[in-house]
Amino acid sequence: MEKMDIGLIGLAVMGENLVLNMESKGFGVAVYNRTVSKVDDFVNGRGKGRKIKGCHSIEELCANLTSPRKVMLLVKAGKAVDDFIELLLPHLSPGDIIIDGGNSHFPDTIRRTQYVESKGMLFIGTGVSGGEEGALLGPSMMPGGSPAAWPHVKDIFQAICAKTPQGEPCCDWVGEGGAGHFVKMVHNGIEYGDMQMICETYHLMKQGLGMSNEEMHEVFAEWNRGELDSYLIEITRDILGYKDEEGRHVLDLILDTAGQKGTGKWTAIAALDQGQPLTLIGEAVFARCLSALKEERVAASKVLKGDVEAFSGDKESFVNDLRHALYASKIVSYAQGFQLMRSAAQEYGWNLNYGGVALMWRGGCIIRSVFLGKIKEAFDRDPNLANLLLDPFFAEVVTQNQQAWRRVVSTAVRIGVPVPALSTALAYFDGYRSAFLPANLLQAQRDYFGAHTYERVDKPRGEFFHTNWTGRGGTTSASTYVV
Repeated sequence: MEKMDIGLIGLAVMGENLVLNMESKGFGVAVYNRTVSKVDDFVNGRGKGRKIKGCHSIEELCANLTSPRKVMLLVKAGKAVDDFIELLLPHLSPGDIIIDGGNSHFPDTIRRTQYVESKGMLFIGTGVSGGEEGALLGPSMMPGGSPAAWPHVKDIFQAICAKTPQGEPCCDWVGEGGAGHFVKMVHNGIEYGDMQMICETYHLMKQGLGMSNEEMHEVFAEWNRGELDSYLIEITRDILGYKDEEGRHVLDLILDTAGQKGTGKWTAIAALDQGQPLTLIGEAVFARCLSALKEERVAASKVLKGDVEAFSGDKESFVNDLRHALYASKIVSYAQGFQLMRSAAQEYGWNLNYGGVALMWRGGCIIRSVFLGKIKEAFDRDPNLANLLLDPFFAEVVTQNQQAWRRVVSTAVRIGVPVPALSTALAYFDGYRSAFLPANLLQAQRDYFGAHTYERVDKPRGEFFHTNWTGRGGTTSASTYVV
């Protein structure tokens, strides 16, 4: 009996497509699904005539794999992953590998890696980005977990993943424990930010300038031929041009309430935990939350009237400003995302290759773009770069686009079109470049009401002082701490 190279559990669309991708690259795949009828349907349908072995039990799946056995889970994140790990362990041997390819939260992956290793096996938590099409034709993959597992799956992963235009695989080892799923989480957070910024430029064109879908379609088509060339700009172009069989723009028929699966929220929470100012992604998450209050917004629109102006400038010039504002804001979003990864790497002891991360995102994934090549070049120039805004290329781009960025944000305020992501990106830029921020007053306030102490400009860092502001508080101060 010929044994298969890898096993896969979970035959939803992503699982099926990934199996077909693996088989097309020359790997034999054993498959199992909790609803066993799906196994037979797949093997006799899309998988017919291929090197795919349908299995009706976990035991049968494990018995049909070469050693060390590699089993990939593509099941719903959470309890299902833990349940399958427990079902797999009795049928595996020391050195065998369990791979979680779902959108798991990185603390779960840290925990699972430790648990599976304690049983003598190895664990990989890998982010997989690119949706159904990416799974079939080549996703971006971000594996982390047990380092000893990587040599055994590297050939498979790098064969099935997307490739850059230069042929480089959009997959490499990220780091120990939950590093792979952390990087995937940040990817998804950046995706939230990119989408929100694009939606804000659309909103300004539609409501502020009164542009038609056809006009906006042409704008995004032009943008996709330049520095904004990316998958999300490309699909926005296509969406704006799409009509149904009755000639209606489908976009105009879609209710303006956004859903979310939680990875953007996880990114924002991780940023708060790390004390990192991930302002743009946070605003993107909150914008989705605000959109979900549809009935409240409709009611409020009848009560709350904005004291705003109509747009009175040159439309063509403003659209060009939008292009520059979107590009500058995009740089801020990625700068914040990479800062978060750097902070987490220090806390968890991960040795992240930031240029390598940018390379992994160059193809296959939702945020793939020409722009990511510039990020890789920045980290090639300086692997210890503290912030993308400090790289000479990005510093120059932001400087060149700054006035257009300010015009867009100020115009949006005057005409009453909300741009939370574009405006917070500008606020972050102004804050990050400020040698002085008003936190001295904030510290004085904290010391006034809570005796929380402060540092002084005329004393060494690390020395803390308290003032008896009212004359009644005495000299006792609270302990100094950072949450």
